[in-house]
Amino acid sequence: MDIGQRALGKTGLVVSPLGFGGAELGFQSHDGPKAIAQLLNQALDAGLNVIDTAGAYKESEALIGQAVAQRRSEYYLFSKCGATDGFTRSDWTKAGITSQLEQSLKLLRTDYLDLLQLHSCDIETLQRGECIEALKDLQRAGKVRFIGYSGDGATAHVALGLQVFDTLQTSISIADQQPLGLTLPIARSQGVGVIAKRPVANAAWKTGALPTEPYHHVYFERLAKLQCGFLQELLADAVIAALSFTLAQPAVSVAIVGTTRPGRYQENLRALQAFQLDDEFLQSITARWREVADASWVGQV
Repeated sequence: MDIGQRALGKTGLVVSPLGFGGAELGFQSHDGPKAIAQLLNQALDAGLNVIDTAGAYKESEALIGQAVAQRRSEYYLFSKCGATDGFTRSDWTKAGITSQLEQSLKLLRTDYLDLLQLHSCDIETLQRGECIEALKDLQRAGKVRFIGYSGDGATAHVALGLQVFDTLQTSISIADQQPLGLTLPIARSQGVGVIAKRPVANAAWKTGALPTEPYHHVYFERLAKLQCGFLQELLADAVIAALSFTLAQPAVSVAIVGTTRPGRYQENLRALQAFQLDDEFLQSITARWREVADASWVGQV
């Protein structure tokens, strides 16, 4: 498929189709800072130019700053605010968000972010508006170039309705297709850049058994009902097919993929370049969703 760089909506940023997701650095085991530095530097060498993380992802920001701060001009740096400390706390006040941003800049060893996103706050918090004003203040101060919302379902729909965000980061995958009708058409009409998170549904099908991580159970259960035939193929091939589905959605500019293993980005890139994507494949996946999905199959935060 065509995996050339894409414009991230009205931001004007031209981004690689695959971005690095930093959540795994905080929540999964890894081989230490040297391995993470190798992973990220190899990915940058291969053409990746988006790194996405969050203040809530434990040591993720610190590891990224340590690994690639010296190459800051070569990538766009996205982070998130509001939720903190491994999602154990949240603070949506101006003072709280400002303090979080300063901490993120320190850990990431930079003086600005290309994008700062609200990290899945609820509708009431959005409508109260203080968190949005905090982002705008930081943008006016030159510490943040663009502002976005990271979230799903009805809350993401409300966020787009406010018409203040440059980007939307939301879950889009074969097991999370609600955005295809709910938010992606609106984002596209507004010129809002779309960042796809969880683009392969956490590969929840990979062992054939219920995943040990409860966070993945919803996707496993949905995939069991969807019965997508290609998921029976070799895992590497099935992952690329699922990723291709997400990247093929018209509004999507970049898919965020997390890994802690050096070389994975390059493997995914080569496989995507070789993958033959056709309309029949895309239509079969969306048709099956329409047949099986019910009202409870909402976007997963």
